[in-house]
Amino acid sequence: MENTSRHTEPKQGWLRPDLVIAPMPAQSAAEAIAQLGARLQAGGFVKPSWVQAAIEREKTFATGLPTPEVGVAIPHTDGEHVLQQAIAVGVLAEPVLFGEMGSPENTVPVRLVCALAVAQNEFLVKLLQQLAQMFQTPGVLSQIVSATSPAQIARIFEDHIELTEDITT
Repeated sequence: MENTSRHTEPKQGWLRPDLVIAPMPAQSAAEAIAQLGARLQAGGFVKPSWVQAAIEREKTFATGLPTPEVGVAIPHTDGEHVLQQAIAVGVLAEPVLFGEMGSPENTVPVRLVCALAVAQNEFLVKLLQQLAQMFQTPGVLSQIVSATSPAQIARIFEDHIELTEDITT
């Protein structure tokens, strides 16, 4: 595998088909986070502490977004749990409840979970902005949840996420 920072192809590094679980069976937000965290850990993107840190963070800083088409959650942790930046995506077979971002006393039935492994705060802000914009684009969330393969889901994200900075620094 070639790994050159001159050929900055962050789309390949951020979300790869092997980081997509669709359909993903889960009975709870914690179970969904654990499955995606296990996928990130298996790929060498996060430390073993990532899953528990993401679950704990979710209790205080909920990440559910009540988007019009499909509920979305974006669990993540502090950078200390991240080895390499990536996104893992799970399309839930049935919705699970996540706390609502900004109003954790409310819940959001979520079908799309985007687990972020981001080591640097400036990238986290840019990535969250781009994800929010992507999720507000009519039809995109429906495309993702009806996609027939992990590669198709990865391509949809690639079409919308453009982080051109060298993600290795």
